Amino acid sequence: MAKSRKKPETQENEKRINSFFAGIGGFDLAFEKHGFLPTFYCENNDFCRSILKRHWPEVANAADIRQLDAADIPAASVWTAGFPCQDLSLARTPHGTRHGLKGTRSGLFYTFLDLLAVHKPTVVLLENVAGLLNSHKGADFNALLLSLTKLGYAVAWRVLNARYFGAPQSRPRVFICAWQGSPDKALKTLFEDNIAPKPKHERQGFITPSTCQESGISVPQVSFCVSATSGRHTGLDWARSYVTYPASVRRLTPLECERLQGLPENWTLPASDYVIPIRGIETNRYHAIGNAVCVPVVQWVAGRISQILQYPDAQMTSTKKTACEEHLQNLARSFLSSKCELQTFLTEPGASKWQSGGLAYKDCFFTTTVSSSPVVAVPSKLIDVIEKEGVHERYFLSANAVQGILRRVDKLGRHLFPPLDAVLRKIASPDLKQDKEVPPMQPNAQDIKLVAL
Repeated sequence: MAKSRKKPETQENEKRINSFFAGIGGFDLAFEKHGFLPTFYCENNDFCRSILKRHWPEVANAADIRQLDAADIPAASVWTAGFPCQDLSLARTPHGTRHGLKGTRSGLFYTFLDLLAVHKPTVVLLENVAGLLNSHKGADFNALLLSLTKLGYAVAWRVLNARYFGAPQSRPRVFICAWQGSPDKALKTLFEDNIAPKPKHERQGFITPSTCQESGISVPQVSFCVSATSGRHTGLDWARSYVTYPASVRRLTPLECERLQGLPENWTLPASDYVIPIRGIETNRYHAIGNAVCVPVVQWVAGRISQILQYPDAQMTSTKKTACEEHLQNLARSFLSSKCELQTFLTEPGASKWQSGGLAYKDCFFTTTVSSSPVVAVPSKLIDVIEKEGVHERYFLSANAVQGILRRVDKLGRHLFPPLDAVLRKIASPDLKQDKEVPPMQPNAQDIKLVAL
């Protein structure tokens, strides 16, 4: 059963949140920790809808955003949306083909935009894969920015990585904050007063082992990105995290994946009236978790929004274009980079190059490479979220699965986490003396490739 969570006492409109493409409620869980009251959901996946019902049974939940009437949406100062990324991500598309915002799923952003144009809430917070920045050579992100600025929003964006917010997985995601009429508040939502230094030696986390002496488990310090798969091994074996024992290997359990996303344990169990299919719900859980937002990252952003909502309005009083541009330039150089230069949107937008951070307002924008970490990173290790005992045998890899992984890895010249590689080869060839005939690979940091799913 879900643990009872105390509802925020406030009923003020300023502390209400509406969620679109709500998934399993990661945005709402994070905002709720800062006193916000979830008041509306829109989510069409039956399994995810059941999870939302279990945790927030009294909140209205619309199924199909295409059938949603703007008049049925309650007032709220904050709207959030993790709009579908399938048409933007390279993770599962053949030969790198992406349909971008013109795709049937990611294209629902424009349906969301129509509803947004009617209500114009104070703040809009969006999250998506970092691939959104270069989808269709940047044209998709260009269109997204123009759509929001034409509604009067100032838009800041920043790629944030969960590994620096207390969640030990490399999960870079672009967060987009649109604040009605206030570039100051949009920037301060995603950027601190001091410019954060860019993390160094990021790849070391994928090859540095952490070991549990009691269980013999060995895992890297940082997990690869939790993806929306069934949890079983795939062709991207070198970009997946496995749990290594002295003589066996297993995949991550749903509980471990929940922990990596900062979700409470067993958060993804559905409501009691959900009809469990014969095949069970494990695949549903993996998919839902992989598609969710990472709660600690959103919690960091939500805390800043909560504080900034209390600030007096910071809309620019001058109507002169030069004064507006000068103010934006000062903001960008203070929060983004001292080298930021003002640029203007093209009349007929085409290919554009977008960096990992930026600001857009009216017909101006700034973009530069920024840190994916806050000024003070929150440390965490994968070993701390791993189940040490009682894991069911179905999570352990068979000899056939092991041989398939090694075959793909060797064929493409990839390298695995050294302790994992050694045990896999031991399982595949139990009669061989591992230390002489099949020495484990010892990749250096450059051999491990970051994969942003």
